[in-house]
Amino acid sequence: MTATRSRRTRLAVWAVGALAAAGGCGDGRQTAVGPTGKAAAKLTVRSAAFGEGQAIPKKHTGDGADVSPALSWSGVPAGAKELALICDDPDAPRAQPWVHWVICKLPADANGLPEGVAKTETLVAPAGAVQGRNDFGDVGYGGPAPPPGHGVHHYHFKLYALGAPLDVKAGLTKKQLLAAMSGHVIAEGELVGTYQR
Repeated sequence: MTATRSRRTRLAVWAVGALAAAGGCGDGRQTAVGPTGKAAAKLTVRSAAFGEGQAIPKKHTGDGADVSPALSWSGVPAGAKELALICDDPDAPRAQPWVHWVICKLPADANGLPEGVAKTETLVAPAGAVQGRNDFGDVGYGGPAPPPGHGVHHYHFKLYALGAPLDVKAGLTKKQLLAAMSGHVIAEGELVGTYQR
């Protein structure tokens, strides 16, 4: 639980968002296609906090300290100009996945993010990186907080290598980032963690 938001408030915000989005369609996912029209290359994404398909520790959820997990990656192609990351939950009870994190303009030579990335629009390290808004209405990372009794939810930490720098501003939404990335994704990878209440 964060200092600024109680668990009850988080659930209320989520419920309102879910109802508002109920009329939508599609899951908001983007199929990565490189500039040549071929499928993008694969990146490897890992975390010291949890393995692929494993439970995300409480520390990184809305029930704990709500700090982002440390991430590392490899396989960024030489032609990449910058990186972007989206974390979302397609198991949310609404038409669109629930967005937990939007971060972009990560340097192409960055090989990871530390635990507890500051919840600010611009980051000192990695230099030049900016964060967008999650579906809790906040900037930066917002950890898992699924409805109690709703079963296991899957959280997709998706990393994109981009063949061109993006012209975007801090505070952008996932939808805005996906639109800006269209046609520029040259590699992608993901790490999936789980959480349930």
